[in-house]
Order: sequence, then C-alpha cells, then structure tokens
Amino acid sequence: MKNLLTFLVAMLISAGLFAQQGIKSKYFEMRTYTAAEGKMPDLIKRFENHTLKLFKKHKIENVAYFINEEHPDHQLTFILGYPDEASRDVLWNKFANDPEWITAKNASEAKGSLVSKVDQTFMVWANDLNDHKKPKPSGILQMRTYHCLPGRIENIQTRFRDHTRVLFARQGLKNYPYWLTVEKNGAQPKLVYILGHDSKEAYNDAFKRFVADPDWIKARDASEADGKIVEKIDAVFYKALPFSPMK
Repeated sequence: MKNLLTFLVAMLISAGLFAQQGIKSKYFEMRTYTAAEGKMPDLIKRFENHTLKLFKKHKIENVAYFINEEHPDHQLTFILGYPDEASRDVLWNKFANDPEWITAKNASEAKGSLVSKVDQTFMVWANDLNDHKKPKPSGILQMRTYHCLPGRIENIQTRFRDHTRVLFARQGLKNYPYWLTVEKNGAQPKLVYILGHDSKEAYNDAFKRFVADPDWIKARDASEADGKIVEKIDAVFYKALPFSPMK
C-alpha cells in the first residue's frame, strides 16, 4: 500500500510539473517536413489556416512549430502530443480521414505537392528532467540530440538532473522540455532537448561560458570516471513560427 501511495504521489507531482511546461501530453511525435521547391510559404499557410485547428479538433496537442534557421525555405519541424502511445494511431487516422482536412490538403496541392519528404521521431518525457518552469519566449532555439554509448542513457540523464540544467541556467540559457526517443527496434533511446536564448550570438556566447565553467568541467569529469557517456551530438538552430505554442 505504501509503495502504491508513493507511486501515485510521484505521478501527481510529475503531472503538475509537466503542466508548468504548458504541455499535457505524455507521448510525442516530432515530424520534419522538407518542403517542395518554393512551397514553404504555402505549407506554413496551410498549417496556420487549417492543420493546427484540425489537430486540436481531434485531440492532438500542438506543442511546437519551428523553421530550420539554416534552411528556412526547406525544413519545417513540428512536435505533436498525444495522451499515450496507444492513442497516437487512432487520433492521427481520425485527422487524416477528416473530410475538412482532405478538402484543405487537396486545395493547397492543386498546383503540386507541398512536401517532398517527411521524417518522423516518437518521444516520451525524459526521467526527472522537466521540473523547471516554462521559460519565457526566446529569439533562437537549439534542439540537441545526444547519441549515447551503449548502456549510458541513464548516466546522461543523471548528469543533466544533478548538474547540467542548473549550469545552463547560470549562463542565461533557457531549459525547454527534455525527451527520450522511442526507437522502433528497441534500441537505446536518444536524449532530445531544447535550449533557448535571445539571439544566436547570445546563445553561442552563453554556451561558450557554460563549456568553460569549472563546475561543468568538474561534473563532466566525475560523471565520466568510469567511461565516456556521449558518442555524438546533433545540434540544430530553429526559430519558432508565430503560431507555435512553444516559443
């Protein structure tokens, strides 16, 4: 009974913390659309005028909508939220078969498809890494994906929980949500998170200060006393679209 109560309290606390981030979902889908040549304005217009409200109609949470800062005419990345993994396909199929969506899609593609490629990643909340308040809007965002060495995904989460997030904030970097990818083949997940700042220049300056912080160096070295944790990091700058809930 005691264990059950502890579990329920932990779940309630987690739910409250996630609500602070302004996000209600527990299962996430990140989709990156590569726009057909010259079609990005039409793609954004379709999201703004039709897609977002239809997602909402079918209980799919609009979490974030970003344009790739280096390729603004080609890549749009967005994150959707679902109550749980089991509901994803059910809700998506309702959206995809909605006559209103089909009409909007066909009308927007009368002169050709808007999207040439779709990349897709599923995610869940990272353990104990989302107990910070929702940050104020940023001028620039960077999504960072950590590919960890085998068996080291828990180590990276521990380091972020105990040290890294606080040290980011010390330098003025804003902590956004932290996720773990859900790999179809059962492979080790990746850690995905977003940092923000007022501008790209301010972000880069802050990150340089973070890397040189003696407390960071000490925490990193201690965490890697039994071996390296991270194999590779992907880092991409984004700008939030005006209608993005996450900014």
